[in-house]
Amino acid sequence: MTPVARIISREEYLLLAKVAEEAERYEDLVAQIKGLTQTYGALTIEERNLLSVAYKNITNSLRSSWRVVDSMEKLESARPSAQSKHQISLIRRQRVRIEKELTDACKDIVKLLNDSLLATAKAGEETVFYYKLKGDYYRYLAEFAQQQERSRYSDLSLAAYKFAYKHALAMLEPTHPTRLGLALNFAVYYHDVRKSPERACHLGKHAFDEAVACLDDSSSMQVMRDSMMILQLLRDDLVIWSSEMQRDAVSK
Repeated sequence: MTPVARIISREEYLLLAKVAEEAERYEDLVAQIKGLTQTYGALTIEERNLLSVAYKNITNSLRSSWRVVDSMEKLESARPSAQSKHQISLIRRQRVRIEKELTDACKDIVKLLNDSLLATAKAGEETVFYYKLKGDYYRYLAEFAQQQERSRYSDLSLAAYKFAYKHALAMLEPTHPTRLGLALNFAVYYHDVRKSPERACHLGKHAFDEAVACLDDSSSMQVMRDSMMILQLLRDDLVIWSSEMQRDAVSK
């Protein structure tokens, strides 16, 4: 007689997810969160954050690797020699392998969002959180895709960010960390993908000014710390982007 598989409790899934996070076993962490979603449906705030941590660590490592190998390929391509052609071929093979792993990871979380998480998301922070993630991972795909695919992923990222931002403006306070994090990443999208520092600065400055105007002591210390950290990142990017615009204006 085949034994009946025991359903893992939510608490057990969460414990295993935290163990995976501590051990930096991010693929295992993804598996536990997927199990939670399949068994119990909607995720709690803590579970959503673990999901974000897992895919962020997986993709950040791959994006970093891709940039290194892409730079090596371009450097080698600048050396006209018979030996370089063979070396370029080997480097390109490694870049393509990394691209596939990165594409698979990004598409995996987008599929999870589309198939499960967005359908059960409540209005407000949860919806903004998930659509922000969707925008983020389509943006990552747009960073290294070929021209036709890059345009498609760029449009999909823009649609997700626009939906999230419109929802955030209507449902979340200007100082809410999720709204600020969305504004930061949406501005990065305009700068990195659309190559528009003007739009990036406009969006980022609007979010920054609104949040600063609304800062008070009524929020919890954790929320204030999270908001202030994002505001600092936003300010740093605004300084860099403004400097770029000034240099471009001088060079014209």
